[in-house]
Amino acid sequence: MPRRERNKFVKRGQVLELLIEDYAYGGKGIARIRNEHGEFVVFVPNTLPGQLVKAQVKKSSKTYAECKLFEVLKASEDEIDVPYQDIPGAPYIKLPIEKQHAYKKQSTIELFKRIGKVKDIEDKFDEFVTSPNTFHYRNKMEYGFSAIGYNHELKTDVDEFTLGFKKRGTWWCGDNLNNDSGLFDTEFENHLKDIRNYCQNTGLAPWHAPKKEGFFRYFVVRKSYKTNKLLFNLVTTSYDLQKFDLDQFANYLVALFGDRVAGLLHTINDEIGDRTIATTGSIRLIYGEDKIVEQLLNLNFEISMKSFFQTNPKSAEKLYTKVIDYALENKEAIDNTVVMDLFCGTGTIGQILASRSENAKIVGVDIVVSAIEDAKENAKRNDIEGLKFYAADVGKFLNEHPEYTNKIRTIILDPARAGIAPKTLKKIINLNAERLVYVSCNPATQARDTEQLMHAGYNIKKFSLVDQFPHTSHIETVVLFEK
Repeated sequence: MPRRERNKFVKRGQVLELLIEDYAYGGKGIARIRNEHGEFVVFVPNTLPGQLVKAQVKKSSKTYAECKLFEVLKASEDEIDVPYQDIPGAPYIKLPIEKQHAYKKQSTIELFKRIGKVKDIEDKFDEFVTSPNTFHYRNKMEYGFSAIGYNHELKTDVDEFTLGFKKRGTWWCGDNLNNDSGLFDTEFENHLKDIRNYCQNTGLAPWHAPKKEGFFRYFVVRKSYKTNKLLFNLVTTSYDLQKFDLDQFANYLVALFGDRVAGLLHTINDEIGDRTIATTGSIRLIYGEDKIVEQLLNLNFEISMKSFFQTNPKSAEKLYTKVIDYALENKEAIDNTVVMDLFCGTGTIGQILASRSENAKIVGVDIVVSAIEDAKENAKRNDIEGLKFYAADVGKFLNEHPEYTNKIRTIILDPARAGIAPKTLKKIINLNAERLVYVSCNPATQARDTEQLMHAGYNIKKFSLVDQFPHTSHIETVVLFEK
C-alpha cells in the first residue's frame, strides 16, 4: 500500500502565526504559506484581511488546511474601536458595516458562480438589504455558566465562577460578560455581572464541563421589541435544587428590571450534552407569563421559550417584505391559485401573504409539530383566513397530496441551513410551479440546489441579499426562480 505523502507545509495540531490576505464565503479568512515547495492556502474562520492571527491546524489536505482561531495578534487597518465587550458571536464588530456588506456581497456572488454554475449572477442582482439596527438587534441570547474562566492578562484558564460565553476556540472554558456586547439589550447585559454575583453568593456550583457536574447551567433571555419585555429561563441540574430559592431569584430579577420582566421559567437539564433545553428535562413557570408578544409587519406573534422566531425582527420585516414582493410580482400567479409555503415554521410568510392577497389559498407545511401549532394560533389571533397548515415532512406530504400537482403556480421555500434534500427537491420540481421564491440562511446549500433547479428548467430572475446578523459572516438570500 503506498505511503500517504506527507504535507510539506503544515501538520495537524501545529500552531501557526498567519497573515490573513483574503476573505472567502462564510467568514473564512485566507492565509498563504510560501516556501521552497510552492504556495499553500490556509483557511481561518472569523478572521479578516490584514489581521495577524494565531491559529491551530485542525485538518489538512495536499492543497489546503483548515485552522481554528486562537487569537488575533494584530488588528487589520480596517478595524475601528467600538465601546462593546469583544465576544465570539460578533467576530467582525470592529469592521465598519459598509466593509462587512462588501465582503458578504462579493463572497456570495462568487459562491453562486462556483457552486451554482450561474455565470451571469451579477446581472440578476436586485439589492443588498441592510439591517435597520446595526447594534442591539438580537431578541434572544443564551449565556452559559462555567466553573472554568479565562484570565486575559495571564492568558490562561483559571478556576472561577463565570457567566457569559465560551472562550473562543474552547468548549470547557467560559468568559465573563461584564458589560454590553453590542448585540442584545444594553440594560440587561450591564446587569449580567450582578446576576452572576447573586448566583455565586448562593454557594452553589456552576457547570464544570470536563467533569460534567455542577448546578447552574444557562441563563436564556428573550426580548420583545414591541413591548420591551424580557422573558427569562434559568437552566440548572436537579442536584442541589432544594438549596436554591427560585421565587427569591424571580423577586431579584424584578428588583433589577421592574415591569420589564414578563416572566421567569426554570428548566431542569440533567443531560451531559451541551444544550439548553433537555429532551428529558422539565420546564416550569416560576413567575409571570410564559410568553411574550412580538410584532412583524403589523401582525402579532406569541413567542414561548421554545418557539422558533427570527432573531433580528426588524431585519426580518425587511426580509419578509422582499419575499412577499417577489411572490406578488405576478399577482395573477397568486390570485385564486394555491400558494405553497414549504418549511413554513411558524407560518409568518404565509400569514403576511394571506393578509396582502385576499384570494390566495395558502398551504403551509413544516415537520416541527410545535411550530405548526404556533402557526395555527397566530393565524387565529391575527384573524387571517385562507390558510391551511400541515405538520409533516415536506417530501412525504407531497407524496401524500398528489392533488396539488399542476395546481400551484407559486411555491415559497424557506429550508433550514442544510438546504433541501435532493429527493424532496425532485418532488418540488414535479409540482410544476411556474415560480419559486427561495429564501435561504445558507447560500452555499442554496447555490447547490440552484444547479439542480436550472437543470429542471428554472432560471434566476433576480436575487437579493438581506443582512440579518451584522458583525457575523451570516447572510440571507432571497432568489426568484421562473420557468
